[in-house]
Amino acid sequence: MTKVTLTVNGRAMTGECDDRTLLVHFIRDRLGLTGTHVGCDTTQCGACVVHLDGRSVKSCSILAVQASGSTVTTIEGIAAQGELHPVQAAFNQHHGLQCGFCTPGMVMTAIDMIGRHGGTLDEATVRLELDGNICRCTGYHNIVKAVLAADAAMHAEQRAAAE
Repeated sequence: MTKVTLTVNGRAMTGECDDRTLLVHFIRDRLGLTGTHVGCDTTQCGACVVHLDGRSVKSCSILAVQASGSTVTTIEGIAAQGELHPVQAAFNQHHGLQCGFCTPGMVMTAIDMIGRHGGTLDEATVRLELDGNICRCTGYHNIVKAVLAADAAMHAEQRAAAE
């Protein structure tokens, strides 16, 4: 067993695991944060996306011991003071979810995407960047609408704060 220490959603957390334990399983099984979903364990579906040191990653592709010392943000850590994150709010408003299984990974991917593109997202870019996230329910149309709406809202907030 190896000791793994992470800062998860702003809190220092430590647990022990086997050297071959995937980060997704460590987050769910050792830390009890079950919002990060296990879909495939092969990086195919994107249900396990978290932010590792500020970038979205598929947590089924990283060993927990590799992530030790890093900062991890899961879906549980993005809402602020009980308010939905703007991406969560947009998914709700634009019906970007149905069964909800892919939603945490989609939301985490969208937050990273919006942060990297700085208000310049278009439908083609969103569709391209969501390519590694599988949704079997929605057909992606409302997910794309939600990401674009969140992008507009988040950058409007940034412009208003700058004025």
